Amino acid sequence: MNIKSLLIGSAAALAAVSGAQAADAIVAAEPEPMEYVRVCDAFGTGFFYIPGTETCLKIGGFVRFQTGFGSDDFGTYGQGFLASGHRGHSDWDSFTLVDVNFDARTDTELGTLRSYINLELRGDDSSFDGYSVIDEAFIELGGFKVGKFYSWWDSGINGETDSLGNETNFNSIAYTYDGGTWRAGLSIDELENTDPVDLGLHHDIGVAGTVGFSIGGVNLDVLGGYDNFAEEGAIRAILSVDVGPGALQVAGIWASDPNAYWAASEWTVAASYAFKATEKLTITPAVQYFDNLNLLGGGFIDDTHQWRVGATVGYEVVSGLNVLATADWNKIDTPVGNDDFVRGFLRLQRNF
Repeated sequence: MNIKSLLIGSAAALAAVSGAQAADAIVAAEPEPMEYVRVCDAFGTGFFYIPGTETCLKIGGFVRFQTGFGSDDFGTYGQGFLASGHRGHSDWDSFTLVDVNFDARTDTELGTLRSYINLELRGDDSSFDGYSVIDEAFIELGGFKVGKFYSWWDSGINGETDSLGNETNFNSIAYTYDGGTWRAGLSIDELENTDPVDLGLHHDIGVAGTVGFSIGGVNLDVLGGYDNFAEEGAIRAILSVDVGPGALQVAGIWASDPNAYWAASEWTVAASYAFKATEKLTITPAVQYFDNLNLLGGGFIDDTHQWRVGATVGYEVVSGLNVLATADWNKIDTPVGNDDFVRGFLRLQRNF
């Protein structure tokens, strides 16, 4: 056998073996096409379609570092139980707050179906001050809204010095009609933790209603609330007008007696002007007057008054990062004596 015949025979043998192995080979399945996340622009910026659904989701929130200050008598800003005094136990306090929210929306034949969850986690040096909480969680469809959310009483005027609400976050059922120029709403709120005597062991009902309009640079909202447990109510109005390089806002509240919606005083008036100094800098001076204060939590006291004068300065460092500083001076007058205090805070916040 010559070399040529040997090579031809070897090649034939290898071809036969290869053919047999090819018949037994396992063929890998083709991967399914990947569905990339699609942008959803039906509800504004930041929404994307949840893969495999027609539901749009937006994830947002912020990280905040804040240091508040006050006097020994009246405590750090935002601490304590008196809306007019904010009593506490320290001259200053720092904390870090994390806020994360999930906003899911779907177009339906009855309108936009929305579910919203807002979570807050606070870190502090004291375990007593550290908490995690469901700040809001609700379902909304066709103007109806059910769940735990902030009421219309939570809104205020520009700046950080005003007090224009008492309890503002409830488990509620609400309906809002928005006709563009005109709007109106009604809510039924579960009232709890609103009475210092029974320590929140009661569960009762509150009713709040609002009506408002916007024409050009003028906006007016009138709001009322009735606390069935206290059998008392309150009414509030906020007027906003675009003036020059900013917005002027005026607000007023009257209450029949302390209740879940307003408890600081029999009546109060407040005003602020948000001056847009530059594209990044806003300066907001403000003033508020309280008459017949609820100093001891038992009811309004005649011939007691409080003045509050302050300012808030906000600055956008870069897009998504803001610095906010505020301070106000308070003076309380009573038949048995007078007192005054200063409070405020400095905040750094990263929004996303």
